[in-house]
Amino acid sequence: MYLDNAATTPVRREVIEAMLPYLRGAFGNPSSHHEVGEQAASALADARARVAAVLGVRTGDVIFTSGGTEGNNLAVKGIALGAMLARGRRHVVTTGIEHESILESVAALQRLHGFEATVLDVDDTGRVSPDAVAATLREDTALVTLGYANNETGTVQDVHAIAAVATAARVPLHLDAVQAAGWLPLSGTGADAITIAGHKLGAPKGIGATAIRGRIPVEPILHGGGQERGRRSGTEDVAGAVGLATALELAEAERAASAARVGAARDAFVAAVLAAVPSAALTGHPIERLPATASFTFAGTSGEAVLLELERRGIVSSSGSACAAGSDEPSHVLVAMGIAPEVAQTAVRFTFPHDLTVDLGPVAAAVAASVAAVRSAT
Repeated sequence: MYLDNAATTPVRREVIEAMLPYLRGAFGNPSSHHEVGEQAASALADARARVAAVLGVRTGDVIFTSGGTEGNNLAVKGIALGAMLARGRRHVVTTGIEHESILESVAALQRLHGFEATVLDVDDTGRVSPDAVAATLREDTALVTLGYANNETGTVQDVHAIAAVATAARVPLHLDAVQAAGWLPLSGTGADAITIAGHKLGAPKGIGATAIRGRIPVEPILHGGGQERGRRSGTEDVAGAVGLATALELAEAERAASAARVGAARDAFVAAVLAAVPSAALTGHPIERLPATASFTFAGTSGEAVLLELERRGIVSSSGSACAAGSDEPSHVLVAMGIAPEVAQTAVRFTFPHDLTVDLGPVAAAVAASVAAVRSAT
């Protein structure tokens, strides 16, 4: 059983079928001024409009990217550098639990362009206070950037309140919605920029989108042919864009039903694990969390050893972000939430698919057996 859907999801059949015409007959370069190129350009424009409709933005605000990492780099660096060049602003605000693509982009702004950064603390559930955000905003603040929902714990931020304080201060807000897409509303958040990635939604790896409101100056981070209205050069992946639009529409149409069904199954699973494993602790917010995410620490064990035991029993999960896989360091997310590094290294994350229908009781039993096996071996 594959329970690592926060890392990636299988490509949906409907997505493959929608993409095929643009991998075969209508395979043209959308910048080419002939019939095959114009077919591709038309499909690209249609995909852009469909993505914009789900995100609640103007069609021209959507920039197709290679995925979440590029999209976050474009939003963070592009908006911050645009504000620096247009208004001399050199201050950004984020939190200590963000995806590496945000934290490293902020670090690059500091290292290469002399920016100051305020990295806000979160509470022990992984939430940042809107009041704390408001207190950091300055005349020279170029951007507030944070995750809509955390990729390790599933904790959901109070984005509407954060957007309100950013808007009042006339500071752009960027949301990394890579994990939130398909589970939470993407329109009406109040954000000025938002990033999504196709492979979290049933589209292929290598396609994503970042929407940035047209009034915000953006400095491109890729230069060349001037595609995407000059904001992201490079020949567009037309088939990927069509696949992303299809997957996003399907996920949005199914979102309410999937969230209710999967959320109920997750709650039963969490209760069963906590009852069966006395040392287990749920990480993240107990209520304000993604419906598909359950992350635990198992003090006195090794998270990697528990994962191996689970895989022996036919269950695939993870210890946290796939982007940090192989690192010996404890999760920066859990440590920022006040969890001791040695406990953070015992974390195991289970993330469920949109079409989950099976009983998770046997999985909870397998978790308990795996933890017991690791303990007996040490």
